[in-house]
Amino acid sequence: MASKVSFSEEDYSCPVCHDIFKDPVILSCSHSFCKDCLQEWWREKEIKECPVCKKRHSMDRPINLALKNLCETFVQEGQQRASTGSEVEGICGLHTEKLKLFCLECHEAVCVVCRDSKKHANHRFSPIDEAAVDHKEKVQKSLKTLQEKLEVFNEVKTNCDQTAEHLKVQARHTETQMKDQFKKMHQFLEDEEKNRIAELREEEQQKSLMMKEKIEGLNRDISTVSNNIRATEEQLKAEHVSFLQNYKTTMERVQLTLPLPDPKPVSGPLIDVAKHLGNLAFRVWNKMKDIIPYNPVILDPNTAHPLYTLSDDLTSVRVGEKQLLPDNTERFDTRVIVVGSEGFNSGTHSWDVEVGDNTEWGLGVLAESYQRKGHARGQSMIIQFSKGKYTARSRPPGSVTGLSLKQKPQRIRVQLDWNRGTLSFSDPDTNTHIHTITRTFTETLFPRIWIGQLNMPLRMLPGKVSVTVE
Repeated sequence: MASKVSFSEEDYSCPVCHDIFKDPVILSCSHSFCKDCLQEWWREKEIKECPVCKKRHSMDRPINLALKNLCETFVQEGQQRASTGSEVEGICGLHTEKLKLFCLECHEAVCVVCRDSKKHANHRFSPIDEAAVDHKEKVQKSLKTLQEKLEVFNEVKTNCDQTAEHLKVQARHTETQMKDQFKKMHQFLEDEEKNRIAELREEEQQKSLMMKEKIEGLNRDISTVSNNIRATEEQLKAEHVSFLQNYKTTMERVQLTLPLPDPKPVSGPLIDVAKHLGNLAFRVWNKMKDIIPYNPVILDPNTAHPLYTLSDDLTSVRVGEKQLLPDNTERFDTRVIVVGSEGFNSGTHSWDVEVGDNTEWGLGVLAESYQRKGHARGQSMIIQFSKGKYTARSRPPGSVTGLSLKQKPQRIRVQLDWNRGTLSFSDPDTNTHIHTITRTFTETLFPRIWIGQLNMPLRMLPGKVSVTVE
């Protein structure tokens, strides 16, 4: 039985590209090349010659089918050997030699035959043991980086899970609050409807009674006059003697009826429709604004530090036990702060805060770019009461100014004039100016609140609403 001849990768390699033949063509000199390699070689040469022996050839280049089939078989066998794990066992899948070296250029384990092949010409090699140690260190570093990245992904996912659950709770709570407020407004409208319909019914009843009395009086007068007319007409039809006998009585009856005054039209007998319907919706709304408060500043719960709890109407804040809240980008994590939901970048704005008997609080504004995570950075301007002292603080540049107040205010009015660059604080109860900070504003500014005393809320007070009709 004939023995199987073993060929190396070099036997199936193109002399030009040194890779396994692809569509090999054979020249008359018996040398074979990849079809594309030969075309590229001849494209740069004026004379069509063999790249190996330099013998001249015509353009006729027949495909070397036998070599093509051998190359395809060789590649398939190499793939099969690789798939069966021969390389894992430390044996070269191409040359069945032991893998002793690691090519530093190709990053693959090779045998000594691979090292000497044209594929690895001029490449650097390292012993397999040394290369394994060095590359395990690199992989270990990469693995550590991946593990750290996985931790980051897990942390973000955990926060996303918390956020997803929290937003459901927020949605349900917000829906409940909305329904309660609309219920109050519906109740107000129902009560207002009943009251206004009652006023209409009362007017109808009064004017109906007036008209009834008027009609009854007219009916009495009409009856009296009609009876006298009939009696007088009967006397006029009587004989002369009879007529004259009753003349005196007839004239007396007529004289008693003639003084009756002529009836006058009733004044304002109809329903005052204009009073009841004129601008009805506006008048109801105008009355509604007097019982439903308007707050110029609404606190944003998505910015509140986890130590803060906001009221359902988002107008007061108190400090208590730390809550489990999503670490969203808007929320302060190190600075115990909450800001208003609306920022200001023009015009004048004013809001009052009830500080009461709180022993630690701070009020003012901060810029939109203020750092909300980690170390505080950005523009901020406040007045603060802490440890029995009042101070004005602004950053940058981080200045602190002591303030002297004659009496402890219960309310603080904050007035922002963005265009003029002033932030003023005053006591609205005594109309006393406390302090003014002057800056050039370039960013949107948000109302800011800090409170340090447990279970003593700070409350944003409602503003006065006026309606001007032009």
